[in-house]
Amino acid sequence: MTGTNETPDELPFVKGHGTRNDFVLIADPDGRLDLTADLVQRLADRRSGVGADGVIRLAPSASLPEGAAVLAQDPAAVWFMDYRNADGSVAEMCGNGVRVFTAFAELLDLVDLADGSTLAVGTRAGVKRVVREANGWYAVDMGPWTFPGGDDAVARGADAQVAVHGWRAARPALSVDLGNPHTVVALADATELEELDLTVQPQVQPVPPHGTNVELVVPLGEEDTADGRVGRVRMRVFERGVGETESCGTGTCAAALAVRAWAGPGAPDTWLVDVPGGTLRVRALPGGRVELAGPAVLSYAGRFPLDGGAPDARALVTADVSAGAPAAP
Repeated sequence: MTGTNETPDELPFVKGHGTRNDFVLIADPDGRLDLTADLVQRLADRRSGVGADGVIRLAPSASLPEGAAVLAQDPAAVWFMDYRNADGSVAEMCGNGVRVFTAFAELLDLVDLADGSTLAVGTRAGVKRVVREANGWYAVDMGPWTFPGGDDAVARGADAQVAVHGWRAARPALSVDLGNPHTVVALADATELEELDLTVQPQVQPVPPHGTNVELVVPLGEEDTADGRVGRVRMRVFERGVGETESCGTGTCAAALAVRAWAGPGAPDTWLVDVPGGTLRVRALPGGRVELAGPAVLSYAGRFPLDGGAPDARALVTADVSAGAPAAP
């Protein structure tokens, strides 16, 4: 790309996922790409595009209006995760996405976390700091979280009602804010969870002004481990702007924090959350913060044609992403 108003004929990309919550990743180191809702929808389309739950653009924080606040918070957050839902809408944060973003930044040689360093990532929900653990997982300090309903909601166990298609009546739910909105509903057992119809968007009352992700969870109890007492939760999620996904990073945090609140005083700070795409670890940190840890996988690289034509699979897919980073658009 040679000018701020020009569009390349093909867009290099990398496909990646975190516990099968999948993304199209675009390198835009000069901050020149106009990532329109239409382009996001085309990239994310699972029939005519690459296919993904969302699109992530890696761009300089200084190139986005939201980046000024990020850089004021931490000047080291020079790279911004510009995240879009599959429908093209802008999202504040994605917990699985920020781990995959970090793996992408390593592929681009923008950072090397093998030395134990931390990557500060700019997001619309503030700066998120990521480290790579010895097991290859990425751990993210997701920052502050809150129960929007306050102490009264926690005491009641709910501040909202959720109706799922096929239910006879709405059920109580607890709102959790992690920079993006979540509403968590507890179910009786795994069978009920498996039989949910999430092909239709759950209805939430009061209606959230900016929509919400809805997490349906089954608490599975607690156990003693070598690292202390750990809780376990099973979850499915309906993400706003996407539909049901196999995982949601911020959603797993919301699920664990809600179940921890329901469990009452003495509940463990560490929780393993099982989602259809795998298992993630959530840890409540001092100071009202929360950490999310899990894998990040880069699957393949390719080039997406922007002339409106159908992608040529022979040109689209290059299986070995380790061979080198895609050229910047």
